[in-house]
Amino acid sequence: MPLYEYELCEGGCVVCGGRFTLRRPLDAKPLTECPACRKPVRKVFGTFYSPKIFKKFNVKDATNAGFTVLKKLGKGEYETHRPKKNDPGASVKPPKD
Repeated sequence: MPLYEYELCEGGCVVCGGRFTLRRPLDAKPLTECPACRKPVRKVFGTFYSPKIFKKFNVKDATNAGFTVLKKLGKGEYETHRPKKNDPGASVKPPKD
C-alpha cells in the first residue's frame, strides 16, 4: 500500500501538527478531513522512495537468485545466457540435490 501525505487546509492541529502521512489502499478515496481533529485536509505530493543500488549487475548473482539471464542475438532474438566455465564472475553452481 502506498503512503499518502495530507495537510490541513487552514489552522493547526495539536495531534497531527498540520501535516501527516497515512498508508492507504490504492482504491481508497482521498481523505477530506483529519482523522484526529476533523478539520478539512488536502492531499499533497510527497517524496518517492527509490532504493539505491550500490552493486553492479552480476550474471552470477542473478542466476543464483533464480532469474533467467538472456543474451541478445539480434533484433528481437534472444537466447538463454550460458556462463563460460573460465569466467569466475559468471560461473553458476549446479543446484544441490
